[in-house]
Amino acid sequence: MNFLAHAYLSFDYEPFIIGNMISDFVKGKKKYAFDDKIQAGIQLHRDIDTFTDEHPVIAEAKQVFRQKTGLYAGAFVDVAFDYFVANDLSLKTPLQWQQFSEKVYNVLSKNIHILPEHFLKILPWMVREDWLYNYRFKWGIQNSFNHVTRRAKFLDNDLDVFADFEENLDFLREKFNTFFPQLYLHAKDTVRALIREREL
Repeated sequence: MNFLAHAYLSFDYEPFIIGNMISDFVKGKKKYAFDDKIQAGIQLHRDIDTFTDEHPVIAEAKQVFRQKTGLYAGAFVDVAFDYFVANDLSLKTPLQWQQFSEKVYNVLSKNIHILPEHFLKILPWMVREDWLYNYRFKWGIQNSFNHVTRRAKFLDNDLDVFADFEENLDFLREKFNTFFPQLYLHAKDTVRALIREREL
């Protein structure tokens, strides 16, 4: 899953928000530099990713992007699903998403002294361009697709992946609606297990 989904699945717990948002930037034993609660957030992120990567519905969704993007198809599904998270009124209203996005930025900004160096490089852009809230707009998804394409070593920067997103919007929405409630319940179970195991 992408940034918005990971933030949402932190269940408003600040250490989990931090761990969930920085996990991809914390390699190997570097996670032990953080306190137990943030380590649990990092583990939550990784458990969410494993559940997502192994889910058959995600395998079906990847086919939308597979022809153009190959092994990067999963990254584009992650971004695409943030569009549906941001527009799911059963989760939050637009105003609530705006308030939620501001809360996440505030949590990260007040803990800037512990954030990984590579994450610190993107945080100002995330805040300035309001990535989390703007995933609700197609242009926000298009911008994120462009970011993924530029970062990928083996993809042509001129690939029009966004066209595949638009052409398959209903199909992707159907896959999201099947998958995300399952992921939500799995993430809640994971949080309960982490709290018990680590006595948080």
